[in-house]
Amino acid sequence: MQKLQLLRQPPQYPIASVDRAFALMEMVRDFGRIRISVAAQLLDISPSTAHRLMAMLVYRGYVEQDASRRYVPGPAMGLTPTGLSWTAELRHRARTHMEALTDRVGETSNLVVLSGDAVRFLSSVEPEGEAQAELEEALEQGQLPKISEREGVALPAHKASGGKAILAELDPQHVEAIFERTRTDHPDDSWMTSLRNELAVVRARGFATNVEGTEAGVSAVGVSIRDGHGKAIAGLSVSVPHTRFSGEVRRKLVDTLWRTKSSLESDLTDFVVRR
Repeated sequence: MQKLQLLRQPPQYPIASVDRAFALMEMVRDFGRIRISVAAQLLDISPSTAHRLMAMLVYRGYVEQDASRRYVPGPAMGLTPTGLSWTAELRHRARTHMEALTDRVGETSNLVVLSGDAVRFLSSVEPEGEAQAELEEALEQGQLPKISEREGVALPAHKASGGKAILAELDPQHVEAIFERTRTDHPDDSWMTSLRNELAVVRARGFATNVEGTEAGVSAVGVSIRDGHGKAIAGLSVSVPHTRFSGEVRRKLVDTLWRTKSSLESDLTDFVVRR
């Protein structure tokens, strides 16, 4: 099973250039292919700075340049890259919908894609304005846990709400194949049976939940996102401090997530993923 990046708080003394280099490497890994101009814009740095950082990644073998002069994952990347050229377009199309979702519920929204037995976070949108001010005040008073920044992070697909929502759309044999190596860590078949049962519930009700399964003090609700052919290609979730995750809040989140899912999928009718 692939090694997963853990959710961590920023270090006390961050080194900006190192952080940007890792962020750049994650972009290449998750987008599959990217130009310097796009990378510079996303990192909010000059193209020349982005080019220098990319040159070091090329030197170390983490990135290569293809015939179109775009940058793609290199042999030293380690983790199997998402390697999907469509992820950048999906991220772009989903952004406006995610911003509207976050604005409606006042919580962080996330877009994930399946990569092996994990999900990778392509994009996260945090609340702004009054909702953000309220969150920051609660954080300062220690009333709520900080929901860590997730872009570029990989988490177990069977624990994240967005991951469960995607898995529930897949053929059961496909799911078993994904977790074939995970099953060897368990003495009997009870783990897979439990996962099958949970995914059946997700399929029946149309959404998945994650109750502190990936991060202490944080819960989430997620739904799947389908392309123009009706194939589940991503998961859309909302992360909430667990202390606020009541039944009423969950119902509101599910209702708003479903409206966002419908509007986003309407914008993806011409978007077909071929793998």
